[in-house]
Amino acid sequence: MRLDRRPASEGDIPFLLSLRRETMDGHLMASGGSTTEEAHLARLMYHFDCAEVLTRNGHPVGLLKLQRFPDEWQIIQIQLSRDFQGQGIGRALLEELLADAAAAGADVSLGVLKANPARRLYERLGFEVVGEDALEYRMRHFT
Repeated sequence: MRLDRRPASEGDIPFLLSLRRETMDGHLMASGGSTTEEAHLARLMYHFDCAEVLTRNGHPVGLLKLQRFPDEWQIIQIQLSRDFQGQGIGRALLEELLADAAAAGADVSLGVLKANPARRLYERLGFEVVGEDALEYRMRHFT
């Protein structure tokens, strides 16, 4: 199943906040992060200019925030509604991003909360832990 992407707009903020609570609250609580509305909104608005809404049949189902620099692409956020998790969709999206980044000669980096099981997926795709802080691991996929 392939997802379409479109630039996020202010009208998407209610959906994106709901998606963030749905997909991140448990991981944030387990990692000791904040789950306040203010914290969610601040994270959502961080680099909102590069946010893309992932859609299926015109309906929003996820979020991708990706910054592209010549030597590195940074995945700032990637979230997929629970209804679409576990079907290989996220993996396919990441594989596509990794292939595009490799073609551009860029590494791909991301952060993952320590309590988020997505870390295992990232490791299976070749990401390596290159650092950490109290809440998350910094990971990088080298070209």
